[in-house]
Amino acid sequence: MNYWLIKSEPFKYPWSQLLADKVTHWSGVRNYQARNYMMEMAIGDLCLFYHSNEGKAVVGIAEVVKTHYPDPTQTTDERGSWVVVDVAPYATLPVPVTLQQLRDEPRLQDLNIFRQMRLSVVSVSAAHFDLIVAMGQGDAASQN
Repeated sequence: MNYWLIKSEPFKYPWSQLLADKVTHWSGVRNYQARNYMMEMAIGDLCLFYHSNEGKAVVGIAEVVKTHYPDPTQTTDERGSWVVVDVAPYATLPVPVTLQQLRDEPRLQDLNIFRQMRLSVVSVSAAHFDLIVAMGQGDAASQN
């Protein structure tokens, strides 16, 4: 299993909308590295759902339920360039994990979101994923 972080601006597609929709295709990605990450995603992979711009926090976990296929939102000129994956809600984090908390946690200093800040999809190590989920559970042990 692989782990990912996917970003969405809450005014465009918030976590609450994914909960309501139950499944969505993750579309509109227009960066080659992010696309390549999406092409690596497998059914069952878990994604940290991050609200960017407003909120700036990991708020939930989504699961990949369908592997990549052509992005239906791409224009005729873009045909063949972009892909989507389908994701479904897996779990809501009881406590959002803010960008500042991620930055302040020494064990997360090499988190890909800090090296590839503009990407809407980045890979996450299993250790980083587990730590962020523990932080989102309010787990005191994650603070050590």
